Amino acid sequence: MKKRIIITSILLVCLLNYSQFVSAQLPKETEAQKTDRMKWWTDARFGMFIHWGLYALPARHEWVKNAERMTNEQYQKYFNMFNPDMWDPHEWAKMAKAAGMRYVVLTAKHHEGFCLFDSKFTDYKATNTPYGKDLIKEYVEAFRAEGLKVGFYYSLIDWHHPDYTIDRVHPQRQDSDTAFARLNKGRDMNKYRAYIKNQVRELLTNYGEISIIWFDFSFPGKNGKGHDDWDSENLLKMARSLQPGIIVDDRLDLENVEGGWDFTTPEQVQVSKWPEVNGKKVPWETCQTFSGSWGYYRDEYTWKSPAQLLELLIESVSKGGNLLLNVGPTARGVFDSRAQDRLKAMGEWMKFNNRSIYNCTEAPSGFNAPANTLLTYNPDTKRLYVHLLAYPLGTVILPNMADKVKYVQFLHDASEIKFSTSEESPNDLVLSLPVQKPDVLIPVMEVFLK
Repeated sequence: MKKRIIITSILLVCLLNYSQFVSAQLPKETEAQKTDRMKWWTDARFGMFIHWGLYALPARHEWVKNAERMTNEQYQKYFNMFNPDMWDPHEWAKMAKAAGMRYVVLTAKHHEGFCLFDSKFTDYKATNTPYGKDLIKEYVEAFRAEGLKVGFYYSLIDWHHPDYTIDRVHPQRQDSDTAFARLNKGRDMNKYRAYIKNQVRELLTNYGEISIIWFDFSFPGKNGKGHDDWDSENLLKMARSLQPGIIVDDRLDLENVEGGWDFTTPEQVQVSKWPEVNGKKVPWETCQTFSGSWGYYRDEYTWKSPAQLLELLIESVSKGGNLLLNVGPTARGVFDSRAQDRLKAMGEWMKFNNRSIYNCTEAPSGFNAPANTLLTYNPDTKRLYVHLLAYPLGTVILPNMADKVKYVQFLHDASEIKFSTSEESPNDLVLSLPVQKPDVLIPVMEVFLK
């Protein structure tokens, strides 16, 4: 009997382990199915990131709690004062749409742990501040009304939660391993993992269709956190079960797990080529800021110009990717004048030139960009777009394209651009441009291919 009990116990343990393994399996899909699921996103090319939280009050970077090693008690004053009385989500949505953006991702919870939504699992939320309302609910309704796809950013990190263990990026971090052990006495990551799942379930259940969830971020290694700390596979499986069409970033530390991510996320960099994984091009999106901070930073002045921002967008599309451009609203709930000026300038350009962005991608091999230009290509219409980053004097030469082009025009006004073959190199096409640069930040030539 004792031997039978032991064998039965072993079988139960094996079955339990097997059930846990099965529970972690993610939905399977073919490449074609994934491409179809992500088509709206790859066609859109341009989205808005919004970093908004209590850090808008100190207005000196969204990592201010970390940088200044603040305790929860020291940071509490920002919670007590949070009251974005001028916030109008409909105004935000209209500005995003006018800028040419087609989807938006808002920080439902950032590393500070403050929740913009009315979560049942914490008191550290917008509904308990002087503002007193569910900001996520208002955001979703306003942006959907403008026809924009809505997404949530959710921080895996939480510097406020009592069970989140102190690690190497925590405000209360220490230099020694023994100090970490002492500081984490009584903290329980099992409880925090349950907290993450509960909150993600709320976000993906209570607000209708959610198009993107942007998890941020894993940092494995000594005194860090990786997929086991978040129970990433089961977290992602739950997210996909609640929102089967949802698109997910690559920061759950599941790079080598099939179905563990949809797109890669180079941050604050210009990639040199279309990113690849195991020699294969993958969907990608670069997240970028107007300046050096994601949250509102009153005294930060390294702001990119509208032309630089447009070049970021064009270059991303020219390498098959998306641009997620961030706004950090003020603590009163408005986009500051610097952000508004840039959004307006980008919108003016996009109004006349968006055909070179939407539904476009990298030009096929054999199409070589002339100096100081970027190429994008629409495979459906078979049109090539030549973006003039520096306006040339008189002519632009398209190499080896003499027999491929039937018509060329400026995109902003559909005015014809005459062309001829080169006497020196008959395979090259010479485009004749007006001497004066058109009144466009970055002029675009639309090339109709045969």
